[in-house]
Amino acid sequence: MNDTQSQLEELLNMARQAARAKNHAEVIATCEKALAKAPDDIRFVFMIGTALQRIGKFEKGEPFLKRVIANAPGLAAAHQDLGLGYLSTNQLAKARKSLETAAKLEPNLTSAWRALYDVRAAEGDDAGAADAYRRALNMSQQDPALSKALELFANGHLGVAEGICREYLRQRPFDVNAIRLLGEIGIKLRIFDDAINLLERCLELAPDFHIARANYATALARHQKFPAALKQTERLKRDQPDNISHKVQHASILSMAGKFEQAHSSYEEVLQDIPDNAGILTSYGHSLRYGGKGDESAAAYLRAISADASAGEAYWSLANLKTFRFPDKQIGEMRKQLASLNEPSENKYHLAFALGKASEDSELFDESFDAYATGNSIKRKLSAYDYKDTTARVEAIIKDCGADLMDGCGHPSKEPIFIVGLPRVGSTLIEQILASHSDVESTAELPFMGQIAVELAGRKKRSEETRYPSLLNDLSAERRVELGQQYLDRAASYRNGAPRFIDKLPNNWLHVALIKTILPNATIIDARREAMATGFANFKQLFARGQEFTYSLEDIGHYYFDYIRAMTHWQTIFPNQVLTVQYEEVVNDLEKQVRLLLAHSGLAFEDACLRYYEKDRSVRTASSEQVRKPIYRDALTIWKHYEKHLAPLKKVLEDRESSA
Repeated sequence: MNDTQSQLEELLNMARQAARAKNHAEVIATCEKALAKAPDDIRFVFMIGTALQRIGKFEKGEPFLKRVIANAPGLAAAHQDLGLGYLSTNQLAKARKSLETAAKLEPNLTSAWRALYDVRAAEGDDAGAADAYRRALNMSQQDPALSKALELFANGHLGVAEGICREYLRQRPFDVNAIRLLGEIGIKLRIFDDAINLLERCLELAPDFHIARANYATALARHQKFPAALKQTERLKRDQPDNISHKVQHASILSMAGKFEQAHSSYEEVLQDIPDNAGILTSYGHSLRYGGKGDESAAAYLRAISADASAGEAYWSLANLKTFRFPDKQIGEMRKQLASLNEPSENKYHLAFALGKASEDSELFDESFDAYATGNSIKRKLSAYDYKDTTARVEAIIKDCGADLMDGCGHPSKEPIFIVGLPRVGSTLIEQILASHSDVESTAELPFMGQIAVELAGRKKRSEETRYPSLLNDLSAERRVELGQQYLDRAASYRNGAPRFIDKLPNNWLHVALIKTILPNATIIDARREAMATGFANFKQLFARGQEFTYSLEDIGHYYFDYIRAMTHWQTIFPNQVLTVQYEEVVNDLEKQVRLLLAHSGLAFEDACLRYYEKDRSVRTASSEQVRKPIYRDALTIWKHYEKHLAPLKKVLEDRESSA
């Protein structure tokens, strides 16, 4: 060994000692001495790059780390440190790429997975964030039972994961990681009360468990407890002011709560630090859209696409504005991006639905259907939906809910107006018409009837039959009034003081019995559209969540038929108490249908309801832009361009009708 080599080895030992002592300044000084003697010694290049990153001088450390990767592309630690540096400077897309490379090269890098949690959470990738956290925890978790629960959770086996987790907690009741996991399982299963209680317990034991607090905020928001959720995100922002994911979650919950101006300000604050992140720009676009700022939302989506040409959700979001038309160049880019994706993925189905809409607008109907079919095929494989479950629910309704159930002894309020039916049938148009009345306000698609139904039914094993809706027959008059008041109390946070309010969650058609039991004086409107038009409108729509029946033409056919069976039953049980409004009739004779709607709702006629498109309000559905314009007629016949492709839908409808 010559003198230079000997000196380098001595300097290397000094640098390593300084690194172990976290004396980064000494590491840098020592490495500079070494590099003066051997400028290409990757060992010192790596150490100085890492040290600079750790003292907050990533802009100086980045070139060193890139040199290491150029010479040793398989060195996972270099990719990790580069990713951590990008994360520290809010370069999320670059951080994700580097950290994912590091984790792929070395799956046991706990720090990489933890950082990936922050990156994915900031970008709104909840599933990816959960997976990263699971992997990080598994790296450090020794107990095989909890590891198994984590693995099952990641693979969607929630019931089994829940069972293992509960058994684990019987032995170790203070394990905060297990409590947090059980809480997250509760969120996935939509058992929000349980999730909230678990996460509260977790935070009592570990107040600084920031991931658990973020989960807690999510559970509260999903349960419509927005003030409490925002209190948690405010604390997270105070505790970790440099963590972008907390700021993004705060903005997202503000938007969910309908506080759009505050949400927009929060998103804009984030975008000052991260101006070119496609995921955050897309979320910002959603908030702008729901807040009634269609042009600004389109601009945000276009910024997202400029930042990432493969941003499938941004493409779909533009298409979903309904009023946006893609230029040929962007359609070509979508085709290119879609062709490059071999494996099914979230990005692929977003791109497929977007290309379907773009091709439809260009009257390329065969290409359009192929794209829609591709997107639906991916979504259907990710879904556990079985149409037979819906059929069984309808049969239970017809069997158990007779005229004697509706004795009028529930809560006397006449305030709610329920618009039920399938999605994409004109319910948002009806809502806009009614919300233009001086005595009526729109709220949202409120989940509360479904929540009350779930709470009444209770938890059950798969082998057990649900007692809902038959249990409605056993409710006392006092309990019915109590449940009616519970619904009104939950809806109150969405109201602004008008005498009447609208709840237009389509799926409430499954809960008409519950509505009539606890709120017998509520108004119910059944929004309908011709069967084939309804079927195609749902097939081409990518829903943010729920509506799992829409990803197969056959499933749509079964669902539509079961819905008609249920609504026919209600018309028989209480004739003239549910108003059926046909979309085609609204389009062809607006004034007549408006007068019928108002009369059925007990409202005096107001001319403003005919000028519904002048009403300025937030709209959270796929029709958000359309209902701000006069009557949209094209939807009446668009399905006919696809008629040859819709044979499976038509066959199910015909077969069910003939066997009824």
